Amino acid sequence: MTDSPIVNHHADHAGFSGPFGLLTALAMLVMGRRYAALAVDLVSVTDADRVVDIGCGPGNAVRAAARRGARAVGVDPAPMMLRLARAATRDANVSWSQGGAEALPVSDGWATVVWSLRTVHHWKDVPAGLAELRRVLAPSGRLLVMERRVQPGATGLASHGWTEPQAESFAAQCRSAGFDAVSIDQRPDGRRAVWVVRANQAGYS
Repeated sequence: MTDSPIVNHHADHAGFSGPFGLLTALAMLVMGRRYAALAVDLVSVTDADRVVDIGCGPGNAVRAAARRGARAVGVDPAPMMLRLARAATRDANVSWSQGGAEALPVSDGWATVVWSLRTVHHWKDVPAGLAELRRVLAPSGRLLVMERRVQPGATGLASHGWTEPQAESFAAQCRSAGFDAVSIDQRPDGRRAVWVVRANQAGYS
């Protein structure tokens, strides 16, 4: 249920594998395009950027960044998602890695943009993940997190996202982790809304 302010309330999700995982990945390949388009616009991705996508799924947002000329790394814990991402990608400036937010496969300060699109609610350890983001982001780096708005008390698939207290809690954790200019707002998404949390690496000018 989503009455708790805990932001990673689906950290124990079993993951995506087998026929169900494949169907989910294919659905995300189609449905995730609008989130990818919104992400590259919200942080104004350019060919000067180096992007890390945490929980990249089948890679829509990674490819959207690459189409703008950015170098991009997609990270996901599910081999099924990464197989589909690789099969759907022709961009040379893209790479893929199995893993999660708590241990990213890039060097200190490498990324100018890090985003997590509808996946923070699956992170295993939010404080560790935010510390890792601080490590990999350059001084001028931008953080973007998007989560579907869900209703208090929702269960099952309807609970995959954030209530308002959960969105506010994550923004507060970003501030506590040392991020600057933390903001939270909503964007329309059909009949629903999407929470958008943005922040800058400390030292942004």
